[in-house]
Amino acid sequence: MTTVAGVGAAASAGALAHRSLVRGRDARLLRIDGGRGIDEQYFAPIGGIEQWLSVRGADRANPVLVEVHGGPGSVTSVFTVRTRAWEEHFTVVRWDMRGAGKTLRHGGKEGQGELTYGRLYSDALEVVDHVRARLGVERVVLVGHSLGSGFGVRLIREHPERFSAYVGIDQNVYDAGRDGSAYKDLLERLRAAGKGKETAAVEEMGADPRSWTAEQHALYHRYVMATNPESVAALKSAVLPSLWWSPLHSLPDLPAFFQGMKLSAQIFPETTHFDDWADGTGFEVPFYIFQGEHDLVTPPGRAQRFFDEVTAPDKHFELVEDAAHFSAYTHPDRFLSLLLDRVRPQVAA
Repeated sequence: MTTVAGVGAAASAGALAHRSLVRGRDARLLRIDGGRGIDEQYFAPIGGIEQWLSVRGADRANPVLVEVHGGPGSVTSVFTVRTRAWEEHFTVVRWDMRGAGKTLRHGGKEGQGELTYGRLYSDALEVVDHVRARLGVERVVLVGHSLGSGFGVRLIREHPERFSAYVGIDQNVYDAGRDGSAYKDLLERLRAAGKGKETAAVEEMGADPRSWTAEQHALYHRYVMATNPESVAALKSAVLPSLWWSPLHSLPDLPAFFQGMKLSAQIFPETTHFDDWADGTGFEVPFYIFQGEHDLVTPPGRAQRFFDEVTAPDKHFELVEDAAHFSAYTHPDRFLSLLLDRVRPQVAA
């Protein structure tokens, strides 16, 4: 007699067998052939702990692109298959921050050391210098996604000599809590959906993020994502499938992805007093923002207003149509076209 448990076990075995087949296929897709390419994944000593890096590209002569992921804790290394075409034109470097992804799994929660925005900023600078030395390049293209874009504008403002260009994906602009429109919009969406419990929780926070706890910041962002249909679609179509099928991520890596987002939320309160306008809108390197037109997590209107005040040797703002948060990873071909049209001509040797 077939039991429910037996059916469940067979289904699980079937899912894992299918996952193994797809991962094998995608591993072949990721193969970089020829002596000019590079494909390395390793742990490097960064900020006093071992942190995971991936360096991949078809030709070492291509410009180097260093990506700083968002979240906090939302590593972009899971998108390697989706962004394979980028590696034909750039050497793509991805880094799992302390408290996130493979770095978290490798060292454990207790082995992450100090987990603050300031510490992560120092780590990011050290990663950039590590990559420059390892690959023998003077400057790199810096790409920041969401929270990582907050690091990005600070890095290029304070250390322009290390960078050939900056690209913000779903640019996160800090304004010390002045603009409460996103908070009000979230309340309206929750009320319209009849979400009484969630509405009460957001009302209790108040409109000023400078008074929120780390847990309230995490809750706020979760509600924003959940009430943005395009962002929910991105999670279902790109983020979660990429994590499940990734040839670079084993089954034990999967829970670390979610654990990292929860652990890293503690850095949110440190950012609430940041003010990108007050810190300065003049940059010495080409400056680009590519923003999902339906993004409610990092609203394009705020990013556009900041961009309009930016001065840089070259600059461009582009709305990615039919995209929300994770715009570069839901539309990787469109993002590559923007890189090739706008960025690579500025940085190619």
